[in-house]
Amino acid sequence: MAARSPLIVLTLAGLFTAGCAVGPDYHPPKLDVAAAGPFVSAATSATSVEAPPATWWRLYQDPVLDDLVRRALTENADLKVAAANLAYAQALAGEARAGYFPSTTLGAGATYGEVGAAKPRTSYEAGFVAAYQVDLFGRIRRSVEAARASAEVAKATEDAVRVTVAAETTGAYVNVCAYAQEADVARRSLTMAQQTYDILDKQHALGAVSDLDLARQATLLDQARAAVPGLEGQRRAALFELAALTGRPPAELPTEAAGCAAPPRLAKAIPVGDGASLIRRRPDVRSAERQLAAATARIGVATADLFPSVSLGGSANSTAANTSGLGRSAAVSYSVGPLVSWSFPNILVARAHVKEISAQASAALAGFDGTVLRALKEIEQALTGYQAELQRHDALASAREHAAVAYGLAQTQYRLGAISFLDMLQAQATLIGAEQALAGSDQALSADQIAVFQALGGGWQDAPTVIAPRAG
Repeated sequence: MAARSPLIVLTLAGLFTAGCAVGPDYHPPKLDVAAAGPFVSAATSATSVEAPPATWWRLYQDPVLDDLVRRALTENADLKVAAANLAYAQALAGEARAGYFPSTTLGAGATYGEVGAAKPRTSYEAGFVAAYQVDLFGRIRRSVEAARASAEVAKATEDAVRVTVAAETTGAYVNVCAYAQEADVARRSLTMAQQTYDILDKQHALGAVSDLDLARQATLLDQARAAVPGLEGQRRAALFELAALTGRPPAELPTEAAGCAAPPRLAKAIPVGDGASLIRRRPDVRSAERQLAAATARIGVATADLFPSVSLGGSANSTAANTSGLGRSAAVSYSVGPLVSWSFPNILVARAHVKEISAQASAALAGFDGTVLRALKEIEQALTGYQAELQRHDALASAREHAAVAYGLAQTQYRLGAISFLDMLQAQATLIGAEQALAGSDQALSADQIAVFQALGGGWQDAPTVIAPRAG
């Protein structure tokens, strides 16, 4: 009995200290105070300090857009991939939790043969084996922590895909609308150029206009005509993009979006919140933090390999000449006891592994800091770009108004003979260019707004659950 007492003591100690775990306990990294404050580029009338809504695309008050984003957040193929990856990570976490429970094996069989000089005979055997690993140094606990954190990384990754899908769907819809608007501007320019050409052609037939003047107007007419097909092609390409984002094949273009004639406009200043809310909201920051948590837990898993492992095992077997005799006490044997194993020869390998995992955790910490900085940088860049485009748009709108006035005056003065045809032609070309530039700025302004919302990291909070397709 004395020889077995050390094993009994070790086993009991393992049972009572299984809640302990080697390795560092995880604590979320602290953020720089400056990172949590207001955004540097948000101090304008174009933004507000209100928290952005989860469904930010509803700020455009466009039912067609709302329906397209809703469909994309349910049917998008990339989201279904992310949902499958999340299910896989969650299954791995469940597998890790199974380490808390004993493993069991049940077997039965029949054999025929001879033993010694006895006649050959048939024997039957049934057995049961159970084993339970005592989590003396927290290897299982740390493994579960790491697996749970990895599953949360997959969840954050899925949310990040939602942010991207919402932004890309809104962007594709805006492009459909913007190219329709630009094509309309191009068609109006074409009409203007055609009307002028028809007048000059009649005057040319009467000898009142030179060949040079007619050729110049013909050039402007051809340039105006060439702009329309390209814009229509870009609009159709945006429709194909919108179809793919919403889980539709190219043959099923979203006809509800095809009727949009101008990019949607925001009815209020963009609500941006502050740095603290941004960091809490951005899925990539959450993913980086959970990666750090998983890496920290794996240090504990690796550290546990420096210590012995303790398992409790038991088995019961029954052997008899016939099946009815398997349950008799004389045919039953059993054994119960702890098993201690310690890989002394590989202790250097285990120590090296701890250093490897610790280095990975250091990289994860640096990665978290970098992700926070990238999030702050992206929102500042998006806000700066948006505000710059607002100023540019205001200037282009003013230029378009002045060009329209100048063209009207040029037409009148040309008819009165006060200016040359070239002066009138230049005024017309200036107006066409101003209208095209303003339409392009409308598109750029909407794209910059979407970039701000995407940098803010919203769009995943109230999104519907995505069901991954079943294979096989």
